[in-house]
Amino acid sequence: MKCDCILAGVGGQGVLSVAAIMAHAAVNAGFTVRQSEVHGMAQRGGAVLSHLRISDTHTRIACDLVPRGAADLIVSMEPLESLRYLPWLSPEGALVTASEPFVNIPDYPETDRIRAAVLGLPRSRLVEAAALAKEAGLVKAVNMVMVGAASPWFPVEAAVLEQTISALFAAKNPEANLKAFRAGRDSA
Repeated sequence: MKCDCILAGVGGQGVLSVAAIMAHAAVNAGFTVRQSEVHGMAQRGGAVLSHLRISDTHTRIACDLVPRGAADLIVSMEPLESLRYLPWLSPEGALVTASEPFVNIPDYPETDRIRAAVLGLPRSRLVEAAALAKEAGLVKAVNMVMVGAASPWFPVEAAVLEQTISALFAAKNPEANLKAFRAGRDSA
């Protein structure tokens, strides 16, 4: 068994925290993990990308990067970024994205067109992540909402993800982060 994931967003949205939670949880669940990150112009609102590949002991991972057309899951903090990585999505893969745009370019496409493109995919989910994070009591926890929303397609039990969130965010309001994770999972 293997699961190849693309995690995407814009600088400051917590993509690398999402990658850390998912990677640590996979290790805690006994999987082999490979991860690669591209920060780019993250500090200036540019793209942030992480490739996350996990497998059981029977399936070897030859490289850190997910091949085009092989991603089982794309998790994006922003809808336009989710579409940027569609060439990596396998025909059976799922795309989970926050619905709120991060307008960081002057010719950002119409939100309705982006939403329609996402919803036109056979296995996609638009998540009202900002509202769910606010309901959880921590507006910065949009990334934990997205981990929760993606968790049904990620082969690590929710309890292991929750333990990992508690451990990695022990000093950063773990209760609100867990509440955000659960809200995202319930939305899926």
